[in-house]
Amino acid sequence: MRGTVLCESDARMALAEPVSSVAYCNSALQGSCEVAGEDVLLNSSPRTAEPHNSEPGEDSKIEGYQVNSLGPKASSSPGSSMWTTRRDGEVKLRMEEKGPGSEAPKTVHQLLEESVNKYSDYYALASKKNGKWIKLTYKMYYNECWKAAKSFLKLGLERFHGVGILGFNSAEWFIADIGAILAGGFAVGIYTTNSPEACHYVAENCSANVIVVENHKQLQKILEIEHRLPHLKAIVQYGEEIKEQRPKLYSWRQFMELGMDVPDERLREIIATQKPNQCCTLIYTSGTTGQPKGVMLSHDNLTWTAAVATRFIMLRDARDKQEEVVSYLPLSHIAAQMCDIWAAMTLGVQVYFAQPDALKGSLVETLREVRPTAFLGVPRVWEKMEEKMKSVGMKASALRRKVAAWAKGVGLQTNLKKMDGLSQEPVNFRLARQLVYRKVRKAIGLDRCTKCYTGAAPITRETLEFFLSLNIPVLELYGMSESSGPHTISLPHAFKLGSCGKELSGCYTLIHKPDKDGIGEICFSGRHVFMGYLNMEDKTKEAIDQDGWLHSGDLGKHDKDGFLFITGRIKELIITAGGENIPPVPIEDAVKNAVPIISNAMLVGDKAKFLSMLLTLKCVVDAETGEPGDDLAPEALEFCQRLGSKATKVSEIISSKDKAIYTAIQKGISSVNEGAVSNAQKVQKWVLLEKDFSVFGGELGEWWGSVWGLPCAPSLVLNINTTTALKAQSCPWPFLPVAFPCASLGWDDLG
Repeated sequence: MRGTVLCESDARMALAEPVSSVAYCNSALQGSCEVAGEDVLLNSSPRTAEPHNSEPGEDSKIEGYQVNSLGPKASSSPGSSMWTTRRDGEVKLRMEEKGPGSEAPKTVHQLLEESVNKYSDYYALASKKNGKWIKLTYKMYYNECWKAAKSFLKLGLERFHGVGILGFNSAEWFIADIGAILAGGFAVGIYTTNSPEACHYVAENCSANVIVVENHKQLQKILEIEHRLPHLKAIVQYGEEIKEQRPKLYSWRQFMELGMDVPDERLREIIATQKPNQCCTLIYTSGTTGQPKGVMLSHDNLTWTAAVATRFIMLRDARDKQEEVVSYLPLSHIAAQMCDIWAAMTLGVQVYFAQPDALKGSLVETLREVRPTAFLGVPRVWEKMEEKMKSVGMKASALRRKVAAWAKGVGLQTNLKKMDGLSQEPVNFRLARQLVYRKVRKAIGLDRCTKCYTGAAPITRETLEFFLSLNIPVLELYGMSESSGPHTISLPHAFKLGSCGKELSGCYTLIHKPDKDGIGEICFSGRHVFMGYLNMEDKTKEAIDQDGWLHSGDLGKHDKDGFLFITGRIKELIITAGGENIPPVPIEDAVKNAVPIISNAMLVGDKAKFLSMLLTLKCVVDAETGEPGDDLAPEALEFCQRLGSKATKVSEIISSKDKAIYTAIQKGISSVNEGAVSNAQKVQKWVLLEKDFSVFGGELGEWWGSVWGLPCAPSLVLNINTTTALKAQSCPWPFLPVAFPCASLGWDDLG
């Protein structure tokens, strides 16, 4: 029987029932851990760890809620199960006897109270209005949340009912979120890109009593569906003045005044009934099929994860030196909520709100003004920065380009050596820092930033090396909405390119059913694991197994030092006609790395005799609509010029079958094929498409990836019309010299 591999951060996880053939290892230490027989070898522990065979322990009660000092074991009685799908359900907390997992649970209100006691006069939130920053201290922040909670009660917010929030990041968003929780409801972020029907699904699913919208545009979506929302009692608009007065529609000012006559004691009574093991937040995350799922996060999920994560990455307490961050990522996702609301509250961070058009170009301006000390960007943000910097660099003088190239070479080599444990900085690196690195950091507003992170989707090694060459290590992290955000995080002194880092203290990884290379499904355990999916028992049972492990659906492995590497998704596996299982992501990434002009590479070949690949070229994308254009992106133009091609548009390359470009692509694919572990994993045919994949064009679905619950574009969810078949097998050329609209291609059209 094949065993499983379990990796721990600080201490061993105690399971209610022993797991057979399991190897435990502690990634905070160094050495090797061996598993006998057919079990997998994981070299990340200082010593051979003993399999854990603890007997189930006694349940204990802490201040009215139940905890389990040993670990996962589901049952049906309230507070005794590791999961629930009931809105008023309680779960057994995954408490441990020592370490981070043993810390006393707390509610959101307790965390907020602690923050205001410690950071009362420190600035908490900063919003730019009419060119000036308007700031709230932590004391003012607390008072505003309290007032909002009373106003929600006045509007009739019921216990365990939702408050939907539909809008861009703002102080009002935060206050509505926390106010809803204090008042006993659920805080429910709604994607700003949602259609009226998508908004209806979320609002109906969470039984929303109140919906808070940013502006008239978002208001229209709710007005279109309000007659089909039986629980809806009021709508609040915060971002602009109401254009037309309607019953049950309130401006933010009116809303905040509503609760003035609600006794404080009434709110205190409701807060007193709240328990750390009850749900307070819903994060709606959708997969490739079916309706969105409401991820139920408890008070403890949020407060414990925030405490552990901030400590793990060594953020500073405001009383020592206040951290400052920019809030711009969508707050309907757990990534932004954990970073901007809960982690910030834990350490007294000052949060600056970016402008609504941040991702359309104004973000860098805000970064230059705020100069944050920590920054999280999805891969596309880092890629856009890279593209802009390369574009500017192309226009520099020959001397400046030469100096920049020298500095980047020095920076990359020095930082790669640092990554491998060599801390010495050569003289030329210190010179390059003065001449180039500091100027670059200042230009993009990251001159004070000591921690730059990326998550939500795979990022290319090319982009990581680009920033590393400029002495800006971009560190990867990994997690899910279902794990309250982070599970593994890289650190400035402990990272590897391509790795998502190591487990947070008190969080545990199990590699389920590993193959001969140690690759298996990544499973999580710890107090960050969610409660369940609201009203979806079957889906919850699929996600959380009988031993309480959360199954991510991601494939991965640990290296000998305990670093986690993601290798693909289980459902992405291609099974060829010959029965070989092929993970497409490593092959797709390898092709993109080998041919820098490629934007997206999609491997196809399920049930086929051989593999084929769909390719798109890097092009200029409309910042407003997201529509890919015909003009080549700056780095694509540079690639063409290096090869002697005069092409400036995608259509020119395809229509003329540009010999230089096609040859370069074939050369890159051939080099990838040389490294294939078998003939079955070689790309035999490929085709260039006229348009890049996009949601705008219909080739991509609006799927929000599992990693941190943020947009995960590289894991393509194609809405493809299978009625028009493209048979690669019948084509005599290694590439298909015909341009097809992407939407006309089927999953099995290339074989």
